Amino acid sequence: MMSTPARKRLMRDFKRLQQDPPAGISGAPQDNNIMLWNAVIFGPDDTPWDGGTFKLTLQFTEEYPNKPPTVRFVSRMFHPNIYADGSICLDILQNQWSPIYDVAAILTSIQSLLCDPNPNSPANSEAARMFSENKREYSRRVREIVEQSWTAD
Repeated sequence: MMSTPARKRLMRDFKRLQQDPPAGISGAPQDNNIMLWNAVIFGPDDTPWDGGTFKLTLQFTEEYPNKPPTVRFVSRMFHPNIYADGSICLDILQNQWSPIYDVAAILTSIQSLLCDPNPNSPANSEAARMFSENKREYSRRVREIVEQSWTAD
């Protein structure tokens, strides 16, 4: 297996994630491919997301950590900053990326985005509108997504 700066860095990210995992987050590279990770984010307690288990993939390139990975939710989501295909509108995955972010930091940022959307850059305009205008209905839709997350494979 060729060892490159990106792969070395990903091994280090993985070790750190195993030794000191942030609350409600897990992630690991696929067996034969350190450039492709599967991760799970648990919905934060005492929020409409509570109890949800949301699956994501992270695809890295040899340019990591100078370039961010492509991150997307595999689980169905209803959120102002998540596109229908699971892509995430989050500044640190785009123009605010920095090599100091590791996998733990990426996943932690996505977890906090769940409860703290940015309605100014909507990826899902229906969710953004509902979040601003009808919190109760928004929370109900989120609860549905949470329940679906338990039954999806």
